[in-house]
Amino acid sequence: MKIALMDSGIGLLPAAAAVRRLRPDADLVVSNDPDGMPWGPRTPEDLTRRALAVAEAAAAHHPQALIVGCNTASVHALPALRARLEPEIPVIGTVPAIKPAAAGGGPVAIWATPATTGSPYQRGLIADFAQGVQVTEVPCPGLADAVEQADEAAIDRAVAAAAALTPPDVRAVVLGCTHYELVAERIRAAVQQPDLPPLVLHGSAGAVAAQALRRIGVAPDPAAAPTGRLTVLLSGREGTLPEAALNYAEGRLLAAVSPTR
Repeated sequence: MKIALMDSGIGLLPAAAAVRRLRPDADLVVSNDPDGMPWGPRTPEDLTRRALAVAEAAAAHHPQALIVGCNTASVHALPALRARLEPEIPVIGTVPAIKPAAAGGGPVAIWATPATTGSPYQRGLIADFAQGVQVTEVPCPGLADAVEQADEAAIDRAVAAAAALTPPDVRAVVLGCTHYELVAERIRAAVQQPDLPPLVLHGSAGAVAAQALRRIGVAPDPAAAPTGRLTVLLSGREGTLPEAALNYAEGRLLAAVSPTR
């Protein structure tokens, strides 16, 4: 069994780690694009071109499914990726977990990149899944870049700035960028009010990993022997996980696996 994941950078780590936990015996192909990152400022057409190249590099390793571990790429490139790869390789996109967050009744905050905050895409998800729930959209300038570089001081500044824009009575925070899941506990600590019940954070990694297994007809088996191997592709070239990835538990989990040769 082999599952591929793609992103411009290390935002795919949470989903990759989630797959590893559900199926320790699954081989993983992690396809990044250091030559083209970041994807966020690119036009939709340019982003789609880069995403297709990264996906095709992963597809050359014959995975049974491909996870798009990036919200921005899922918004702009998912139709093109599915047209290119399916039905041979199911493609699973990443959608912010607004629906389960709103199911708790709110108030809810959605932390996302400035480009996504207030976008028709995000507003559409709110209209579809959060009617009647108080929702605050919180832009997080610089947070994804800081996480990508594992810049501790920049992460602290970006988290603090976003927390200052988050209403104090919020009961759930949607992590609307896959990078944010790597610093989830720092976000919780910044937003949690001492006199309120524990804050609930909603990421997408677990749901995306489970959906990938469903698409290929494989049941989770966390107790399986940890025989899964790892292949890392850097703009199509085989390499190793970026050094910044090892600053996060998810990256260290993947690095503990011997790369495929």
